[in-house]
Amino acid sequence: MLVSQRLTGARARAPLLASLLEAWCRQGRTTSSYSAFSEPSRVRALVYGNHGDPAKVIHGIDACLFGRTTWGYPHLVVLVHTSAATVLMNLELTAVEGSDVHVKMLAAPINPSDINMIQGNYGLLPKLPAVGGNEGVGQVIAVGSSVSGLKPGDWVIPANAGLGTWRTEAVFSEEALIGVPKDIPLQSAATLGVNPCTAYRMLVDFEQLQPGDSVIQNASNSGVGQAVIQIASALGLKTINVIRDRPDIKKLTDRLKDLGADYVLTEEELRMPETKNIFKDLPLPRLALNCVGGKSSTELLRHLAPGGTMVTYGGMAKQPVTASVSMLIFKDLKLRGFWLSQWKKNHSPDEFKGLILILCNLIRQGQLTAPAWSGVPLQDYQQALEASMKPFVSSKQILTM
Repeated sequence: MLVSQRLTGARARAPLLASLLEAWCRQGRTTSSYSAFSEPSRVRALVYGNHGDPAKVIHGIDACLFGRTTWGYPHLVVLVHTSAATVLMNLELTAVEGSDVHVKMLAAPINPSDINMIQGNYGLLPKLPAVGGNEGVGQVIAVGSSVSGLKPGDWVIPANAGLGTWRTEAVFSEEALIGVPKDIPLQSAATLGVNPCTAYRMLVDFEQLQPGDSVIQNASNSGVGQAVIQIASALGLKTINVIRDRPDIKKLTDRLKDLGADYVLTEEELRMPETKNIFKDLPLPRLALNCVGGKSSTELLRHLAPGGTMVTYGGMAKQPVTASVSMLIFKDLKLRGFWLSQWKKNHSPDEFKGLILILCNLIRQGQLTAPAWSGVPLQDYQQALEASMKPFVSSKQILTM
């Protein structure tokens, strides 16, 4: 293996980058190998070698593949661009064989869980160095001899978190992927595997809701929140949707109502006595969905029906969920948590595939659309990362390949 370095400033960071690349490429020979082309193919990936601020620890890797027209051992030249150093690395990579599936990524969103994983603040952390991104859609280019469920041209999404979708192409095992139909919009496919799945499971798993029942949620403009509004509407449920006040509040309110929201309130409006007038027209919610924590979650609990359940799936405020003794004793409220990765561990791959098909049917029927989104070329990832971490941004950043 040949490694050459050209320092452009901070020499101390060059060994770190070289070490990062060596480990990444060692990993690539067994789990993330690439296939050969008759012409050189440019490959890009966003890699981090340690946890921290995404703007500081994510590095863009450019690579060129040179190889034979048949499956073989292509030559890979890796070039890392940072302000500290340029690192070139040459090595040989394995061919597609057995259960391998060569995938060209098409689009991959930036989710809060992606940011938390890079920061090291998530329940599942991949071995470092790692490629960022837990969600996205790709197209199968080629398959190994023992692959039976996928074929070239199929669209696929990750079966589990940690796959590393912020790259242009890679080779994965068949079991790491799930096929999705190609008759749904690309953006819907790219954002299908996390937020809509979370929304659906929370709506159906914790309370036996019937058409006409109501659900209350905070962070209603989030990816999960928008999916909750649409799926609840498809199930005949009413939604009370809480958002933070902001300069474009009317525009956001109108957009959520266009998705099917019955009521849209700010955090401040939810605390007003007049809010109780809403429940003259619909029953008290038996289900609350909390992605914020702190005072916001306390307000959700205050409006729950006796015996109701609040499900927490995020903590944007970074404040604890607080429930008074009286709420637990006299209202018999239940506090639960939900994490899609844990749900997958407790259920079979076929059950997850069934969930994906349910959501795809909703998409086909026009009852579930992708969240508001902004497409950003992969090379402009810094711009996308910055936008995804700004407050009051309702547009999902989707990296396009």
